[in-house]
Amino acid sequence: MADLKLILGNKNYSSWSLRPWIAMTHSGIRFDEEVVRLDFDGDGPNNAHLKAHSPAGRVPVLYHGDLRIWESLAILEYVAELFPEKALWPNDRQVRARARTAANEMHAGFGALRSELPMNVRRTPARVGYTSSVQADINRIQEIWNGCRADFGADGPFLFGNFSIADAMYAPVVSRLAVYEIEQPGACAAYMDTMLTLPAYLDWKAAAQAEPWVIEAEEI
Repeated sequence: MADLKLILGNKNYSSWSLRPWIAMTHSGIRFDEEVVRLDFDGDGPNNAHLKAHSPAGRVPVLYHGDLRIWESLAILEYVAELFPEKALWPNDRQVRARARTAANEMHAGFGALRSELPMNVRRTPARVGYTSSVQADINRIQEIWNGCRADFGADGPFLFGNFSIADAMYAPVVSRLAVYEIEQPGACAAYMDTMLTLPAYLDWKAAAQAEPWVIEAEEI
């Protein structure tokens, strides 16, 4: 469907834009894209110009004909319904429920990790200090990943065996843990390797590295 268009923020920094982009790209769904530069001022995001695309003034936004969807997980759910053959959610109802739980926990939580360790794909990997709240977020992510891999990982290298929306939701976390050199044990490290070597992620990373824009507040 050539009438799908995804509006994205800077690929280096926009974690929410990465989520639908990596799912659609990995799944072979055709779409056009437009990167809209995110502006910051002394008080944080100042993205009033995004109002032309999103009532919330945020990215990503998916256009499908006259329809406009402006929230990452809503975009992913819509695309999953639009392309059921891509199996972006597991087919089994109970497994699908677990995948949705993992995806929604990512969507709603981990505020300390997001705040203290912003996504910065082109950052030279190096360790930084962080609070116990971030460590608690990391510990919980490890629990989720280990549980998913133990219960559902027999059929493939992703959280639920095959690639799913859950993996798309955790892709920015994988990037963060890598660039801040937060080492992971066992199954978590193997899962990170899978995501970091995914062709779709490598394409996103290359585009992020080529961007000229720098947001100083995101450079930790």
